Amino acid sequence: MGCFTFVKLMMVLFNSLIFLGGLTLLAMGIWVSVDGGSFLRLLGPFSGQGMQFVNVGFFCIAIGGVLVLLGLLGCCGAQKESKCLLLTFFSIILVIFIAEVAAAVVALAYSSFAEGILRAWATPALKTEYGSEPVVTKMWNTTMEEVKCCGFTNYTDFLGSKFEKENGGSLPPSCCTTNNSSCNSTEAERSAVKGCFENILQILKEHANIVGGIAAGIGVVEIAAMIVSMYLYCHLDDRIR
Repeated sequence: MGCFTFVKLMMVLFNSLIFLGGLTLLAMGIWVSVDGGSFLRLLGPFSGQGMQFVNVGFFCIAIGGVLVLLGLLGCCGAQKESKCLLLTFFSIILVIFIAEVAAAVVALAYSSFAEGILRAWATPALKTEYGSEPVVTKMWNTTMEEVKCCGFTNYTDFLGSKFEKENGGSLPPSCCTTNNSSCNSTEAERSAVKGCFENILQILKEHANIVGGIAAGIGVVEIAAMIVSMYLYCHLDDRIR
């Protein structure tokens, strides 16, 4: 077996796995979005661990769709020895890789800038959409319950919000550490629950090695995929001759 044939076979097998993984995520995402009740019943005791919100389904559909597309492009490009498909596969992987590197640079070197971007989205959402938009509400409730935090910065994100006005000055229960059913601004100030951004940043710092290892692993796989696809692309002319 020649080098080209071996690389081609590895490319087909690797992208077949990506394609199957994408189909699995896509099917699960559709299932969660269409019939979330039966999915949660299947999870049993794990159904209370932050899987109750519908955006999990949307997330799985989006990621699954991208993986299916990449798997098809890579597999068909290698199998059919199509320079167009291989170049498209390489381009998509390259764009994803550059976006990941750019996001990492912004998050690490310009954390205040990244915080500003996130705050520009999060604060208005908490002020106007929390409590009225189901997806936004469930997403924030799950985050605040799991991370043990309140709002993006702290409880002040909810002051003057639509949620506070409609609930007679009450804030989300996560903003208070007491067991009282009512949580107001006074109790929230006394509880001093940290904001979600600060808590998540602290969690990331505590698990920096794990996060860095996962990011490095993904980067290596993406670089390997680009090298293999470009190798096949560049040697197709020799193959034809």
